[in-house]
Amino acid sequence: MAEKIPGGVTMEKIVSLSQRRGFIFPSSEIYGGLSSCWDYGPLGVELKQNVKQAWWRAMVHERDDMVGLDASILMHPQTWAASGHLEQFADPLVECKNCHQRFRSDEVADKNCPACGGELTEPHLFNLMFKTFMGPVEEEANVVYLRPETAQGMFVNFQNVLNTTRKRLPFGIAQLGKAFRNEITTGNFIFRSREFEQMEIEYFVRPETADEWFNYWVEERQKWYLNLGIRQENLRLRPHRKEELAHYARKCSDIDYKFPMGWAELEGIANRGDYDLTQHARYSGKELRYFDEEANEHIVPYIIEPSAGVDRSVLAFLCDAYDEEMAQGELRVVLHLNPALAPYKVAVLPLSKKENLVKVSREVYDILRPCWMVHYDDTQSIGRRYRRQDEVGTPFCVTIDFQSLEDKQVTIRERDSMNQIRVPIATLKNTLAAKLAGEDLFILPEGGQIWKEEGK
Repeated sequence: MAEKIPGGVTMEKIVSLSQRRGFIFPSSEIYGGLSSCWDYGPLGVELKQNVKQAWWRAMVHERDDMVGLDASILMHPQTWAASGHLEQFADPLVECKNCHQRFRSDEVADKNCPACGGELTEPHLFNLMFKTFMGPVEEEANVVYLRPETAQGMFVNFQNVLNTTRKRLPFGIAQLGKAFRNEITTGNFIFRSREFEQMEIEYFVRPETADEWFNYWVEERQKWYLNLGIRQENLRLRPHRKEELAHYARKCSDIDYKFPMGWAELEGIANRGDYDLTQHARYSGKELRYFDEEANEHIVPYIIEPSAGVDRSVLAFLCDAYDEEMAQGELRVVLHLNPALAPYKVAVLPLSKKENLVKVSREVYDILRPCWMVHYDDTQSIGRRYRRQDEVGTPFCVTIDFQSLEDKQVTIRERDSMNQIRVPIATLKNTLAAKLAGEDLFILPEGGQIWKEEGK
């Protein structure tokens, strides 16, 4: 029986695992890296993609009141004037007069530099948007910005989406995409970086129903994390105080996660009122309203915005899944990832590299590969291979041994319990599909048997 090791997860362990197993690498590492930029490796890109797919499936495909959008990263500069980003998207910055390092003033405890103890300047506002130029001439007329959020693309396309989908209130637009913020201070691995991905919804409602829908989305978004394996004790809801609210927000609550460095925002849900559609209508001169046929009136909808970070979600899922146990006298590191998120769903492990066993193993691999992301591993002992798959979160391992040549059966090992069953190859695909969907391991197909129960 595995025995959990006390002490919990640390950021150092997550960073080490991520680099060792190919989840996340420092960007441009051979050149010394680029501060606060990260590359997702072979397993990391699968995990990240699975997080995005789980969000898209739950928020778009499984709902009839939501449509998707993929707006351009570069937008007309007037977009950011209308949204308030040019004037108000700024953090207070202080600089050390001695070492010249810069910090957000709200993250400095006293008047001295956290790095060298030197005197700090008075705070001044620093705009976080990345500026660039469109076209071959670098002049003020050609200035554009890398978007600091995906939201504005949904607001300026409100009428396009309404006209083409003929959706009725309440309805939402969902978008996944890159955003860029020239953060003054970054850190805590992928928690805060200058290039990141967002999962955002703009949900349009009648003004008098805004509070009701705000409460609905606060609850709905918490359930999404819980359904994918985040533990309840690691989530909390933190309503914003009045002085914290953004200039556009009438109400906002953060879903916080208990990261190794402490509680921090995972997702924000805001009632943006009619600020955005009103502003873009005023700046563009175009009407951005909804005609309610039943009430025979034009209205400017209020907007409820659940906004989550893909990278922060990946980090939260990694932290929550990480565990260390003593199993059979040795350390076992395991990621208890929900099967929907796990990079590999199944690993195929031949007991030997002998030709006759490899032939059957490859046949099994070919059966499973069209269905899921499957890993074939024939290097080192079977115990070491199990440990590798545990460490990257693979829910099930399929072992082909010499008895498989005789009885046409294989062993399925479950990651979390380390229990094993033996099933006919003919039933393997359907059996794994049921287990990945949550069926108990010991519910056996015809001809199956319990092979090994951990601790017995």
